[in-house]
Amino acid sequence: MDFSLIDWPAIVVAGVSAFALGGVWYSKPLFANAWLADSNLTEDALKHSNKGKIFGFAFIFSMLMAVNLGMFLAEAKTDVIWGATAGLLAGIWTFSAIAINGLFELKGWRYVFINGGYSLVSLTLMGTTIGAWR
Repeated sequence: MDFSLIDWPAIVVAGVSAFALGGVWYSKPLFANAWLADSNLTEDALKHSNKGKIFGFAFIFSMLMAVNLGMFLAEAKTDVIWGATAGLLAGIWTFSAIAINGLFELKGWRYVFINGGYSLVSLTLMGTTIGAWR
């Protein structure tokens, strides 16, 4: 890894894009209702949660993921194809971890695919973003 090849603006955009994707992914038109049911949560419980803490940490973790992926992609050969591929491969890794946790939590496959799918798509988006800025 060549630290001089870390593209910090691309990493910030990648992290923000993953955070924003989460807002869309877990929205009512997409997966909110299924996710709520499979997580054994209610809208009322979410209304009374500490949203600032949840969204704040979600943003920090999105940025950490983008920094980590950006460090892996800090190579002269990185382009949009390799960025997307690396993001997809990282997404498969995290999808698998989410699936293992879901299995032991006795969650259904829909839960695994909603949460794991978000991870897979968001990391692919982050890798594509970082690679496109080369």
